[in-house]
Amino acid sequence: MMGIESAPGSISSADFFDRALRRLRFDVPPALTDASVIPESGDHGTDRMLRLIAQERPIRPAAVLIPVIEHAEPTVLLTMRAAHLNDHAGQIAFPGGKIDAADNSPLDAALREAEEEIGLDRSYVEPIGYLDVYGTGFGFRILPTVARVRPGFELTINKSEVDDAFEVPLSFLMNPGNHQLHSKEFRGALRSYYAMPFAERYIWGATAGILRLMYERICLP
Repeated sequence: MMGIESAPGSISSADFFDRALRRLRFDVPPALTDASVIPESGDHGTDRMLRLIAQERPIRPAAVLIPVIEHAEPTVLLTMRAAHLNDHAGQIAFPGGKIDAADNSPLDAALREAEEEIGLDRSYVEPIGYLDVYGTGFGFRILPTVARVRPGFELTINKSEVDDAFEVPLSFLMNPGNHQLHSKEFRGALRSYYAMPFAERYIWGATAGILRLMYERICLP
């Protein structure tokens, strides 16, 4: 769904987690590994791009964790990818990465990556469920896990992968008034994508798109 709605009333921490628990499950969507199933973004230009990529590149299943920290005013924990990386250097991201053969599930991969990248101890993490698969222009099929995180954890940043970790208020990210639509051309078609600039942080691309998915699945009536 590519559009901007009027901002709803603020959602409380209890209401957000209650809705998430009622609406999300741990059923793995076929689009994660089935090349014949193309993740749908709701934007025709982006959907066309994903169909082209599915014909040209093998599927690259990946998993990310959306850590929602249960403060009185909940926040989402995000990372800034290391500046020396070959792909997406310096971009804002969720903890996560490719699903390895040794991972028991996408959830297991997301928890492992969060521990490896930022040292988030899984004993503080209560997984709630999966969102829909999000397809990227690099051939990744990303399955996000929404999780409630108990405050009190300490992070250890793996500088080979991540330069920084920081929190953004959930109320900001779930306010559609902050969901900006940007666009660029890809193979003759206009591709739309979300951006959610926050202070000096430019949240865009897959990260903003996944946050938009979370808004649509959990916050809309």
